[in-house]
Amino acid sequence: MSINISTIATALDQAARHAEPLAQFSTHTPFSLAQAYEIQRVSMQRRYADGERSIGIKLGFTSRAKMQQMGVDSLIWGWLTDAMLEEDGGEVALSRYIHPRAEPEVCFLVGRAIDRPLTLLEAAEHIEAVAPAIEIIDSRYEAFKFSLEDVVADNCSSSGLVVGPWSRNLSGLDNAGVLMRLDGQLAQVGSTAAILGNPLRSVAEASKLVSEAGLSLPAGSLIMAGAATAAEALRPGVHVSVEVAGFGESAFTCR
Repeated sequence: MSINISTIATALDQAARHAEPLAQFSTHTPFSLAQAYEIQRVSMQRRYADGERSIGIKLGFTSRAKMQQMGVDSLIWGWLTDAMLEEDGGEVALSRYIHPRAEPEVCFLVGRAIDRPLTLLEAAEHIEAVAPAIEIIDSRYEAFKFSLEDVVADNCSSSGLVVGPWSRNLSGLDNAGVLMRLDGQLAQVGSTAAILGNPLRSVAEASKLVSEAGLSLPAGSLIMAGAATAAEALRPGVHVSVEVAGFGESAFTCR
């Protein structure tokens, strides 16, 4: 089926800009996964043309259970921009989002340019630091419902991120306890092991994905490794914090 890449990319871009949901395309204008990534690319180009700057990538489906649920055997990925960065410990305006949710993650800071597929051992050598982080995901689709192709076209629901203090020590990252609290009450408990068994595998997988796309990640790029637990819906006034044992805490307050 012939589709108009630019029209769909524009619709998704406008939905994000105005925080107005739209119907998922798979119900009326289906497209392939390859076309979904092309839509994602064109949509992001619109943001760059308006002054946003790429700062890295995020990975999705880093949980084996999530892969099985969606019927896929590979990760998905989207882009991060400077406009998505929220201040650690600051306030996040929910009016920017449609139906935002928070996921506890770890974020990597690339120390050496990633320009080829890396092994797990090589991945650690390309990372300068790691930090506890919170990703704010926000589907541009009504009711937060979408197909695999829909979500990829929508930049994998990437909308915001809060990054905590950096640590140069990666030891113990493979199975660190993760706690997410809402207003001080425990909401999610997990482990970094839920991220592909070891979050560093996300770096190796990211290197393969960007290489397959003919791209690279320069030094200074961020890699959001994927969620360690399920997401929690956000509402005004709520304080959100994520603690990764041995690596510190990241937090923000919704307004």
